[in-house]
Amino acid sequence: MIDFKCGCGQTLFFENTTCLRCGSRLGYDPRSRRMLRLSTAAGPGSQKAPQSEAGPLCRNGVDFGVCNWVVGDAGKEYCLSCSLNQTIPDLVDSDRLLWWKQLEHAKRRLIFGLLQLNLPVTGKHESEHGLAFRFIEDRRSNPRVAEEHVYTGHSEGVVTINVTEADNMRREMERRHAGELYRTLLGHFRHESGHYYFRLLIDGEKRIARFRDLFGDDRQDYDAALERYYSGPRIRDPDFISAYAQSHPLEDWAEIWAHYLHMTDTLETAGFYGLPQGSDHFDSLEDLLQKWSELTTLLNSLNRSMGLEDAYPFVLSEATIGKLQFVHELVVHDPGCPSSPPSSGAASAGTRS
Repeated sequence: MIDFKCGCGQTLFFENTTCLRCGSRLGYDPRSRRMLRLSTAAGPGSQKAPQSEAGPLCRNGVDFGVCNWVVGDAGKEYCLSCSLNQTIPDLVDSDRLLWWKQLEHAKRRLIFGLLQLNLPVTGKHESEHGLAFRFIEDRRSNPRVAEEHVYTGHSEGVVTINVTEADNMRREMERRHAGELYRTLLGHFRHESGHYYFRLLIDGEKRIARFRDLFGDDRQDYDAALERYYSGPRIRDPDFISAYAQSHPLEDWAEIWAHYLHMTDTLETAGFYGLPQGSDHFDSLEDLLQKWSELTTLLNSLNRSMGLEDAYPFVLSEATIGKLQFVHELVVHDPGCPSSPPSSGAASAGTRS
Protein backbone atom coordinates (compact mmCIF):
# COMPACT_ATOMS: atom_id res chain seq x y z
CA MET A 1 0.00 0.00 0.00
CA ILE A 2 1.19 3.48 -0.86
CA ASP A 3 0.05 6.84 0.42
CA PHE A 4 -0.76 9.80 -1.76
CA LYS A 5 -0.40 13.58 -2.06
CA CYS A 6 -3.09 16.21 -2.33
CA GLY A 7 -2.60 19.03 -4.83
CA CYS A 8 -1.71 21.24 -1.87
CA GLY A 9 1.12 18.91 -0.91
CA GLN A 10 -0.54 17.28 2.10
CA THR A 11 0.14 13.55 2.57
CA LEU A 12 -3.04 11.51 2.14
CA PHE A 13 -3.93 8.02 3.27
CA PHE A 14 -5.80 5.45 1.23
CA GLU A 15 -8.99 5.88 3.27
CA ASN A 16 -9.03 9.71 3.27
CA THR A 17 -12.15 11.45 1.99
CA THR A 18 -11.03 15.01 2.81
CA CYS A 19 -7.68 16.79 2.85
CA LEU A 20 -7.00 18.05 6.37
CA ARG A 21 -4.92 20.97 5.08
CA CYS A 22 -6.98 22.51 2.27
CA GLY A 23 -10.36 20.89 2.92
CA SER A 24 -10.71 19.42 -0.57
CA ARG A 25 -13.02 16.45 -0.91
CA LEU A 26 -11.15 13.46 -2.32
CA GLY A 27 -11.75 10.36 -4.41
CA TYR A 28 -9.40 7.56 -5.41
CA ASP A 29 -9.14 6.62 -9.08
CA PRO A 30 -8.09 2.94 -9.42
CA ARG A 31 -7.15 3.40 -13.08
CA SER A 32 -4.56 6.12 -12.61
CA ARG A 33 -3.91 5.01 -9.00
CA ARG A 34 -4.15 8.62 -7.84
CA MET A 35 -6.16 10.45 -5.21
CA LEU A 36 -8.14 13.17 -7.00
CA ARG A 37 -9.90 16.33 -5.86
CA LEU A 38 -13.67 16.30 -6.16
CA SER A 39 -15.94 19.17 -7.08
CA THR A 40 -18.62 20.22 -4.60
CA ALA A 41 -22.08 18.78 -5.13
CA ALA A 42 -24.64 21.26 -6.44
CA GLY A 43 -26.17 22.81 -3.31
CA PRO A 44 -26.95 21.63 0.22
CA GLY A 45 -28.48 18.15 0.33
CA SER A 46 -27.84 17.57 -3.36
CA GLN A 47 -27.82 13.93 -4.46
CA LYS A 48 -25.62 14.72 -7.45
CA ALA A 49 -22.31 12.89 -7.16
CA PRO A 50 -19.23 15.10 -6.75
CA GLN A 51 -17.03 14.95 -9.86
CA SER A 52 -13.33 14.36 -10.44
CA GLU A 53 -11.30 14.58 -13.61
CA ALA A 54 -11.74 10.80 -13.95
CA GLY A 55 -15.45 10.62 -13.13
CA PRO A 56 -18.00 10.93 -10.31
CA LEU A 57 -17.72 9.67 -6.76
CA CYS A 58 -19.13 6.18 -6.27
CA ARG A 59 -22.84 6.10 -5.39
CA ASN A 60 -22.07 4.27 -2.15
CA GLY A 61 -19.92 7.24 -1.18
CA VAL A 62 -22.66 9.73 -2.01
CA ASP A 63 -25.55 7.88 -0.35
CA PHE A 64 -23.89 6.10 2.57
CA GLY A 65 -20.38 7.50 3.01
CA VAL A 66 -18.81 4.03 2.79
CA CYS A 67 -16.69 4.50 -0.35
CA ASN A 68 -14.09 7.02 -1.55
CA TRP A 69 -13.45 5.65 -5.05
CA VAL A 70 -14.50 7.35 -8.27
CA VAL A 71 -16.32 5.77 -11.20
CA GLY A 72 -14.28 5.78 -14.37
CA ASP A 73 -16.86 4.38 -16.79
CA ALA A 74 -19.45 6.73 -18.26
CA GLY A 75 -23.02 5.91 -17.35
CA LYS A 76 -22.15 3.81 -14.32
CA GLU A 77 -22.84 4.71 -10.70
CA TYR A 78 -20.58 2.32 -8.80
CA CYS A 79 -16.79 2.09 -8.65
CA LEU A 80 -14.75 -0.99 -9.50
CA SER A 81 -14.86 -2.25 -5.91
CA CYS A 82 -18.53 -1.59 -5.13
CA SER A 83 -19.65 -2.96 -8.50
CA LEU A 84 -18.48 -6.38 -7.27
CA ASN A 85 -21.14 -6.41 -4.53
CA GLN A 86 -24.08 -8.79 -4.86
CA THR A 87 -25.47 -8.26 -1.34
CA ILE A 88 -24.85 -5.52 1.20
CA PRO A 89 -25.76 -5.65 4.91
CA ASP A 90 -29.21 -4.92 6.26
CA LEU A 91 -28.69 -1.30 7.32
CA VAL A 92 -31.15 -1.34 10.22
CA ASP A 93 -28.90 0.57 12.63
CA SER A 94 -25.70 2.60 12.83
CA ASP A 95 -23.63 -0.43 13.90
CA ARG A 96 -24.34 -2.24 10.66
CA LEU A 97 -23.55 0.85 8.61
CA LEU A 98 -20.20 1.03 10.43
CA TRP A 99 -19.60 -2.70 9.84
CA TRP A 100 -20.34 -2.27 6.15
CA LYS A 101 -17.94 0.68 5.97
CA GLN A 102 -15.19 -1.45 7.51
CA LEU A 103 -15.95 -4.31 5.11
CA GLU A 104 -15.68 -1.95 2.14
CA HIS A 105 -12.40 -0.52 3.46
CA ALA A 106 -10.92 -4.01 3.63
CA LYS A 107 -12.27 -4.96 0.21
CA ARG A 108 -10.77 -1.88 -1.41
CA ARG A 109 -7.38 -2.71 0.10
CA LEU A 110 -7.69 -6.21 -1.32
CA ILE A 111 -8.58 -4.88 -4.79
CA PHE A 112 -5.75 -2.34 -4.67
CA GLY A 113 -3.24 -5.07 -3.83
CA LEU A 114 -4.52 -7.37 -6.56
CA LEU A 115 -4.19 -4.60 -9.14
CA GLN A 116 -0.68 -3.79 -7.90
CA LEU A 117 0.23 -7.42 -8.66
CA ASN A 118 -1.38 -7.09 -12.13
CA LEU A 119 -3.97 -9.75 -11.32
CA PRO A 120 -7.29 -9.57 -13.20
CA VAL A 121 -10.26 -8.12 -11.30
CA THR A 122 -13.48 -8.75 -13.22
CA GLY A 123 -16.99 -8.74 -11.78
CA LYS A 124 -19.69 -11.34 -12.32
CA HIS A 125 -21.76 -8.65 -14.00
CA GLU A 126 -19.10 -8.72 -16.74
CA SER A 127 -18.26 -12.43 -16.87
CA GLU A 128 -19.71 -15.63 -15.41
CA HIS A 129 -16.16 -16.38 -14.27
CA GLY A 130 -15.85 -13.05 -12.46
CA LEU A 131 -15.68 -12.16 -8.78
CA ALA A 132 -18.53 -11.08 -6.48
CA PHE A 133 -19.09 -10.39 -2.79
CA ARG A 134 -21.99 -11.00 -0.41
CA PHE A 135 -22.05 -9.33 3.01
CA ILE A 136 -24.76 -11.06 5.06
CA GLU A 137 -25.49 -12.18 8.60
CA ASP A 138 -27.51 -14.92 10.26
CA ARG A 139 -30.09 -15.23 13.00
CA ARG A 140 -27.44 -15.41 15.71
CA SER A 141 -26.86 -11.67 15.26
CA ASN A 142 -30.01 -10.55 13.43
CA PRO A 143 -33.33 -12.34 14.13
CA ARG A 144 -34.91 -10.58 11.15
CA VAL A 145 -32.97 -12.61 8.57
CA ALA A 146 -33.78 -16.10 7.31
CA GLU A 147 -30.32 -17.68 7.43
CA GLU A 148 -29.64 -19.75 10.53
CA HIS A 149 -25.87 -19.85 10.02
CA VAL A 150 -23.78 -17.86 7.53
CA TYR A 151 -20.24 -19.05 6.89
CA THR A 152 -17.50 -16.86 5.52
CA GLY A 153 -16.33 -18.63 2.39
CA HIS A 154 -16.11 -18.87 -1.38
CA SER A 155 -18.08 -20.72 -4.03
CA GLU A 156 -17.74 -20.35 -7.81
CA GLY A 157 -16.36 -16.83 -7.67
CA VAL A 158 -18.73 -15.55 -4.96
CA VAL A 159 -17.10 -14.56 -1.67
CA THR A 160 -19.44 -14.48 1.33
CA ILE A 161 -18.38 -12.60 4.46
CA ASN A 162 -20.41 -12.82 7.65
CA VAL A 163 -21.07 -9.18 8.52
CA THR A 164 -20.28 -9.74 12.20
CA GLU A 165 -16.62 -10.28 11.28
CA ALA A 166 -16.53 -6.46 11.19
CA ASP A 167 -17.36 -6.40 14.92
CA ASN A 168 -13.90 -6.18 16.48
CA MET A 169 -14.94 -7.74 19.79
CA ARG A 170 -16.70 -10.70 18.20
CA ARG A 171 -13.86 -11.29 15.78
CA GLU A 172 -11.31 -11.31 18.59
CA MET A 173 -13.44 -13.79 20.53
CA GLU A 174 -13.55 -16.02 17.45
CA ARG A 175 -9.80 -15.71 17.03
CA ARG A 176 -9.16 -16.82 20.59
CA HIS A 177 -11.72 -19.62 20.39
CA ALA A 178 -10.07 -20.95 17.22
CA GLY A 179 -6.56 -20.52 18.62
CA GLU A 180 -5.53 -18.36 15.66
CA LEU A 181 -2.47 -16.12 15.59
CA TYR A 182 -4.12 -13.65 13.23
CA ARG A 183 -7.72 -12.84 12.27
CA THR A 184 -8.63 -9.59 10.52
CA LEU A 185 -11.17 -8.44 7.96
CA LEU A 186 -8.41 -7.89 5.42
CA GLY A 187 -7.10 -11.36 6.15
CA HIS A 188 -10.53 -12.85 5.41
CA PHE A 189 -10.73 -11.04 2.08
CA ARG A 190 -7.24 -12.10 1.07
CA HIS A 191 -7.86 -15.71 2.12
CA GLU A 192 -11.13 -16.02 0.19
CA SER A 193 -9.61 -14.34 -2.87
CA GLY A 194 -7.11 -17.20 -2.86
CA HIS A 195 -9.90 -19.67 -3.62
CA TYR A 196 -11.00 -17.49 -6.53
CA TYR A 197 -7.52 -17.14 -8.01
CA PHE A 198 -6.90 -20.86 -7.61
CA ARG A 199 -9.54 -21.28 -10.31
CA LEU A 200 -7.70 -18.82 -12.55
CA LEU A 201 -4.06 -19.69 -11.96
CA ILE A 202 -3.93 -23.45 -11.39
CA ASP A 203 -4.71 -24.54 -14.92
CA GLY A 204 -3.03 -27.28 -16.92
CA GLU A 205 -1.50 -30.59 -15.89
CA LYS A 206 1.91 -29.22 -14.90
CA ARG A 207 0.53 -26.61 -12.53
CA ILE A 208 -1.98 -28.92 -10.86
CA ALA A 209 0.68 -31.62 -10.49
CA ARG A 210 3.05 -29.14 -8.84
CA PHE A 211 0.25 -27.91 -6.62
CA ARG A 212 -0.51 -31.44 -5.44
CA ASP A 213 3.16 -32.14 -4.77
CA LEU A 214 3.31 -29.09 -2.49
CA PHE A 215 -0.15 -28.88 -0.95
CA GLY A 216 -1.72 -32.31 -1.35
CA ASP A 217 -4.62 -33.65 -3.41
CA ASP A 218 -7.33 -31.01 -3.81
CA ARG A 219 -9.80 -33.73 -4.86
CA GLN A 220 -10.12 -35.18 -1.36
CA ASP A 221 -13.55 -34.78 0.24
CA TYR A 222 -13.74 -31.17 1.40
CA ASP A 223 -16.71 -31.44 3.77
CA ALA A 224 -15.25 -34.50 5.49
CA ALA A 225 -11.89 -32.75 5.87
CA LEU A 226 -13.48 -29.68 7.47
CA GLU A 227 -15.57 -31.86 9.79
CA ARG A 228 -12.41 -33.60 10.98
CA TYR A 229 -10.70 -30.26 11.51
CA TYR A 230 -13.50 -28.71 13.55
CA SER A 231 -14.19 -31.83 15.62
CA GLY A 232 -10.58 -32.61 16.55
CA PRO A 233 -7.83 -30.83 18.48
CA ARG A 234 -6.34 -27.88 16.57
CA ILE A 235 -2.62 -28.43 16.98
CA ARG A 236 -0.58 -26.67 14.33
CA ASP A 237 2.04 -28.60 12.42
CA PRO A 238 5.01 -26.20 12.02
CA ASP A 239 5.16 -27.11 8.32
CA PHE A 240 1.85 -25.26 7.84
CA ILE A 241 1.38 -21.51 8.04
CA SER A 242 -1.65 -21.98 10.32
CA ALA A 243 -3.67 -24.74 11.96
CA TYR A 244 -6.51 -24.05 9.53
CA ALA A 245 -4.16 -24.67 6.60
CA GLN A 246 -3.96 -28.31 7.73
CA SER A 247 -7.69 -28.88 7.18
CA HIS A 248 -7.56 -29.32 3.38
CA PRO A 249 -5.08 -28.58 0.54
CA LEU A 250 -7.36 -25.82 -0.77
CA GLU A 251 -7.31 -24.11 2.62
CA ASP A 252 -3.54 -24.48 2.77
CA TRP A 253 -3.34 -22.75 -0.62
CA ALA A 254 -5.70 -19.94 0.48
CA GLU A 255 -3.73 -19.35 3.69
CA ILE A 256 -0.44 -19.22 1.76
CA TRP A 257 -1.99 -16.92 -0.85
CA ALA A 258 -3.23 -14.54 1.84
CA HIS A 259 0.17 -14.59 3.51
CA TYR A 260 1.88 -13.69 0.23
CA LEU A 261 -0.50 -10.72 -0.17
CA HIS A 262 0.25 -9.62 3.40
CA MET A 263 3.96 -9.72 2.65
CA THR A 264 3.92 -7.89 -0.68
CA ASP A 265 1.60 -5.13 0.53
CA THR A 266 3.54 -4.53 3.74
CA LEU A 267 6.87 -4.47 1.91
CA GLU A 268 5.47 -2.00 -0.61
CA THR A 269 4.32 0.25 2.24
CA ALA A 270 7.76 0.06 3.85
CA GLY A 271 9.40 0.99 0.56
CA PHE A 272 7.09 3.96 0.08
CA TYR A 273 8.17 5.33 3.46
CA GLY A 274 11.83 4.94 2.61
CA LEU A 275 12.67 1.91 4.73
CA PRO A 276 15.56 -0.04 3.18
CA GLN A 277 13.70 -3.32 3.68
CA GLY A 278 10.81 -2.24 1.47
CA SER A 279 10.13 -2.52 -2.25
CA ASP A 280 7.16 -2.85 -4.59
CA HIS A 281 8.79 -5.61 -6.64
CA PHE A 282 11.03 -8.60 -6.00
CA ASP A 283 12.22 -10.82 -8.84
CA SER A 284 13.19 -13.62 -6.47
CA LEU A 285 11.39 -14.93 -3.42
CA GLU A 286 14.77 -15.23 -1.72
CA ASP A 287 15.23 -11.46 -1.86
CA LEU A 288 11.65 -10.90 -0.72
CA LEU A 289 12.07 -13.21 2.28
CA GLN A 290 15.36 -11.59 3.29
CA LYS A 291 13.76 -8.14 3.37
CA TRP A 292 10.65 -9.58 5.01
CA SER A 293 12.71 -11.07 7.83
CA GLU A 294 14.42 -7.74 8.44
CA LEU A 295 11.14 -5.80 8.31
CA THR A 296 9.16 -8.11 10.61
CA THR A 297 11.99 -8.10 13.16
CA LEU A 298 11.71 -4.31 13.16
CA LEU A 299 7.89 -4.42 13.39
CA ASN A 300 7.93 -6.84 16.30
CA SER A 301 10.58 -4.83 18.12
CA LEU A 302 8.55 -1.63 17.70
CA ASN A 303 5.43 -3.35 19.02
CA ARG A 304 7.28 -4.71 22.03
CA SER A 305 8.55 -1.20 22.75
CA MET A 306 4.89 -0.14 22.96
CA GLY A 307 3.91 -3.10 25.14
CA LEU A 308 1.96 -4.74 22.30
CA GLU A 309 1.87 -8.26 20.94
CA ASP A 310 4.14 -9.08 17.99
CA ALA A 311 2.84 -7.69 14.71
CA TYR A 312 4.12 -10.81 12.95
CA PRO A 313 3.95 -13.94 15.15
CA PHE A 314 4.82 -16.44 12.40
CA VAL A 315 7.85 -18.63 11.68
CA LEU A 316 8.20 -19.82 8.09
CA SER A 317 9.26 -23.45 7.62
CA GLU A 318 11.00 -24.79 4.52
CA ALA A 319 7.71 -26.39 3.45
CA THR A 320 5.92 -23.06 3.75
CA ILE A 321 8.66 -21.28 1.83
CA GLY A 322 8.31 -23.82 -0.98
CA LYS A 323 4.60 -23.04 -1.21
CA LEU A 324 5.26 -19.29 -1.19
CA GLN A 325 7.76 -19.85 -4.01
CA PHE A 326 5.00 -21.50 -6.06
CA VAL A 327 2.68 -18.52 -5.52
CA HIS A 328 5.49 -16.06 -6.31
CA GLU A 329 6.25 -17.79 -9.59
CA LEU A 330 2.59 -17.78 -10.60
CA VAL A 331 2.07 -14.12 -9.76
CA VAL A 332 5.38 -12.55 -10.79
CA HIS A 333 6.87 -14.72 -13.49
CA ASP A 334 4.05 -16.63 -15.16
CA PRO A 335 0.59 -15.39 -14.25
CA GLY A 336 -1.06 -16.77 -17.39
CA CYS A 337 -4.62 -16.24 -16.12
CA PRO A 338 -7.01 -17.91 -18.57
CA SER A 339 -10.28 -16.18 -19.43
CA SER A 340 -12.25 -19.27 -18.44
CA PRO A 341 -11.15 -21.02 -15.25
CA PRO A 342 -11.51 -24.78 -14.85
CA SER A 343 -14.92 -25.95 -13.65
CA SER A 344 -13.64 -28.21 -10.89
CA GLY A 345 -16.12 -28.49 -8.04
CA ALA A 346 -13.34 -28.97 -5.53
CA ALA A 347 -11.63 -25.80 -6.66
CA SER A 348 -14.72 -23.84 -5.65
CA ALA A 349 -14.56 -24.95 -2.03
CA GLY A 350 -13.48 -22.61 0.69
CA THR A 351 -15.86 -22.29 3.61
CA ARG A 352 -14.73 -20.89 6.91
CA SER A 353 -16.81 -20.14 9.98
